[in-house]
Amino acid sequence: MGTTRTALSEEQDEIRRTLRALLTAHSGPDQVRQAVLSPEGHDRILWRRLSGELGLPGLAVPELFGGVGCRLAELALACEETGRALLPSPLLPTAGLAAPLIAALGTSVQRDGLLPRIATGSLTCALAVPGDSLPAALGLTGDNTQAQWAGGGRSGGIQARPVRGGDWLLYGEAGQVLGGHSAELLLVAAHTGGFSRSRTLLFLVRGDAPGLSRTRLTALDETRAQARVQLRHTAAELLGDDDRADVPGALAEAGASFAALLAAEAAGAAAAALDRTVSYVREREQFGRPIGSFQAVRHRLADLYVQVQTARAAAFYAARETGGAGLALAQCLEAIRVVTAEAVQLHGGIGITWEHDAHLYFKRAAGDELLFGPVHRLRAHAAERAGLFTAPGRPARAVKAVG
Repeated sequence: MGTTRTALSEEQDEIRRTLRALLTAHSGPDQVRQAVLSPEGHDRILWRRLSGELGLPGLAVPELFGGVGCRLAELALACEETGRALLPSPLLPTAGLAAPLIAALGTSVQRDGLLPRIATGSLTCALAVPGDSLPAALGLTGDNTQAQWAGGGRSGGIQARPVRGGDWLLYGEAGQVLGGHSAELLLVAAHTGGFSRSRTLLFLVRGDAPGLSRTRLTALDETRAQARVQLRHTAAELLGDDDRADVPGALAEAGASFAALLAAEAAGAAAAALDRTVSYVREREQFGRPIGSFQAVRHRLADLYVQVQTARAAAFYAARETGGAGLALAQCLEAIRVVTAEAVQLHGGIGITWEHDAHLYFKRAAGDELLFGPVHRLRAHAAERAGLFTAPGRPARAVKAVG
C-alpha cells in the first residue's frame, strides 16, 4: 500500500528526499532510543548535520537573518519527515516557536543577534509558559487574551518585576517546557502590572542565568523532551522594547504556525506507522497465508489509509492557510491515535510489548494529545472561531467543550 503524493515543487521534493535519506540512515528506531538517553535528549551530531548541511532550523527564517527564506510549507514538509522518523530534536521549540516570536516582537538588536544563530543551529531555544498551559497560551484551545493561563494579580503563574536599568526579575514555575532542560535560551511568558496594569509579556532568559533551575521530566513519549523550569528572582531581558506589545496576539499567530507544523509531524508519524504495519502483515502468516490477504485485515488497513491521507491533506492545507491549523492539528492527532492503536493490534502478540517499534509511535500519539490537545477542545475552539454555533444576527458565545 503506497502513499499518495501531494503535488510538490522541485525544491520541496528535494527537501523531502534529502531529509528522508539522511534520517533513514541516521535516525532509525535504535538510534532514536539511544538519542533520547543522552543529556540533551537528542543526537547532537545529527542536529549539527541537519543544521549545517540542510539548514533545517533556518528554513523559514528570512534570508536577511541568515536563513533559507522558505515559507512555512517547506518547514512543514521537513516536519512531516522528522515525524516519520520520530526524530528527537530542538527543531519545533526553536524554529517553530522561538524564531517567529523573536521575529515578531524582538528589537532589531535582538533579531540581528538571535535569528542568525537559530538559523545555523548554534542556538537552541524553548518557550516557557506557566503551569502546563501551552495550548491555551498559543490560542489553540481557547481565547488566549484571557489571563488565566498566565496567572493574574500579584501571584500565580510566573511574575515579572521591573528593576533599575530596564532589567527585570522573574519568579515562578513552568511545568512542561518542550526542550527546556537543554535549551540555551528561554522565552518566558510572565505576568506583570498587578491588578491595575495587568498584562503578559515575553522575556529572554539565558540558560545559565542565576536563579534558573531546570529539571528534565520523565515523559510517556521520550522523543519529546520536557522540563520543569523554576525561576527565583532570575534576571531577564524584555523581548522587544515596548511593554505594551500585543503578546497574546503574537503567541496566537505563532501558535497557528506551530499547530501546522505539529499536524505535519503527526501525519508523517501516522504514515510511517501504517507503512510498517502493512509490511508486517505481508510477512506474518496464519493458516498458511499472510494475514494481509484476509479481507477483514484489508478493510482495516483501507480505513487507516483514508485516515492518513485525510490527515496529510489537512496538514498540507494548514501549512498554506494557517487559519485552519487548529482543526488540522485535531484531525492529525486523531489520525495518529487511531493508526497507532490499530498498528499495535495488527502486530499481534509482539505489538503489545513496550520494546517493539510500534510502541514508539503509539507513545508519540498518546503524548502529543496530552501535550497539545485534547482533540475535542481543539475542535470546539475552531468551531467557536468559525461561528458554527452562532445564530444569524446574534453575537458569538463561548463554546464549552465537554470533558
